[in-house]
Amino acid sequence: MFDMFGMLGKVKEVQAKIKEAQDKLQHITVTSESGAGLVKATVNGQRKLLKIEIDESILNTNDRDMVNDLVVAAVNSAMESANEKAQEELKKNTEGLLPNIPGLDLGNFGM
Repeated sequence: MFDMFGMLGKVKEVQAKIKEAQDKLQHITVTSESGAGLVKATVNGQRKLLKIEIDESILNTNDRDMVNDLVVAAVNSAMESANEKAQEELKKNTEGLLPNIPGLDLGNFGM
């Protein structure tokens, strides 16, 4: 016999665990660099850019394209790493609550 109330309780439990994991994502930070450390970007697990550090030595150059490229590379790398850590956190917090359903990706629940 199908237990509707039991199923609703399980759904609420999963929602609470996902919410808890989402709240933790703001505390996960990742810093990536480009140009051998000339540009550093720090991002949190909610994919929010928190900080950009640009070495003064490249601020005085006339090569704006290089500076732009280094900033983009550092930010993209930090975003990618933060996304991976966020997915790990969500998976860890919801482990055992949901059946293993192929194709079910909780990675976007935190973003």
